[in-house]
Amino acid sequence: MHRDGAVLRCKSTRVGSIGFAYPFPVKTNVLRFSMRAPSDVSELAAAIRAGSVDPARIVAVLGKTEGNGLVNDFTRGYLIQSLKLLLGKHGEKPVYVFSGGTEGVLSPHYTVFSVEDSSEKGQKALAVGCSVTRDLRPEEIGTTTQVKLVSDAVAKAMADAKLSREEVSFVQVKAPGGTSNQSMAYSRVAGAFGVGMALGEIQDFSEKDFLKNLKLQSPRASVSSGIEIAMCEVMVLGNSAAWGGPLRIASRPMADAMDLDAVLGVLADLGLGRNARDLARVRAVMVKGEPDASGSVRGHRHTMLTDGDMNAQRHIRGALGGLVAGVFGDGRLFVSGGAEHQGPAGGGLIAAIAEAA
Repeated sequence: MHRDGAVLRCKSTRVGSIGFAYPFPVKTNVLRFSMRAPSDVSELAAAIRAGSVDPARIVAVLGKTEGNGLVNDFTRGYLIQSLKLLLGKHGEKPVYVFSGGTEGVLSPHYTVFSVEDSSEKGQKALAVGCSVTRDLRPEEIGTTTQVKLVSDAVAKAMADAKLSREEVSFVQVKAPGGTSNQSMAYSRVAGAFGVGMALGEIQDFSEKDFLKNLKLQSPRASVSSGIEIAMCEVMVLGNSAAWGGPLRIASRPMADAMDLDAVLGVLADLGLGRNARDLARVRAVMVKGEPDASGSVRGHRHTMLTDGDMNAQRHIRGALGGLVAGVFGDGRLFVSGGAEHQGPAGGGLIAAIAEAA
């Protein structure tokens, strides 16, 4: 079950195979790095040498690689390998979550999340929690077993980060996938239902609802799947008074692929305008979207689902990338397709992290 590739393998630090042991008070640091090729980690290496990033404090890396984002996309694993070679010498094992497909103006990049000591506390600041499930057996992928495993992992990550359900803004899940695009889709669905369960958004359901009852959704879930992992990896982001620092996160569901109001709304929620000074405060942008299964957007027919030359997920990433990049003025966006049960049908969600204005 996998199609688009993306998520985070959070640092299973010091407390066993799952979760974090944060030395509170702490703050989150978020930095984006560009790539010349899927193997290029030179900008992070330079930042480590300069002392602006402590590799021992990196907990997750989220990024976009330039493959097709489908079953045969190996660029995600290529970047993971390069990062492991760079960071392995430091003895650290952060979570790696990557999504393939940088169509249109999207630019290959990765965003590094690290946790630092902080003396600040009181106002709500960006918090990050990560967790992983056990390895799934092939027959468990895309089932209620996967749903329960993801739900438990989300709850664990929230507890570690001291985030309540209401404080969570965005949950990224990377799930294992099979050898077809359809199996990838079912794995994404199970991940979305798991997030919805943990956040109290989805309760009574069965596997018969998968890909059918689109009223069941989690508007804060972003789920990708890929053949490069066997477990489900979870990263939870929100704003918590237990954390310090200048960073905040905001998110909104997107009604469809043209929902400019949602994009501008996230900027407004962060207290930012569209001027260069405010946009320079943005550290990361995450978008999830899906070609409308009805075959139309706002009453007009689209051909994303019937194009024999290009997969529909590549269409939607290119469309969303252009819309959102036009607002933020930066192509380094985490735009992922395959938004089944993740926000409104035919839509998705947008989240952004920025320094407080």
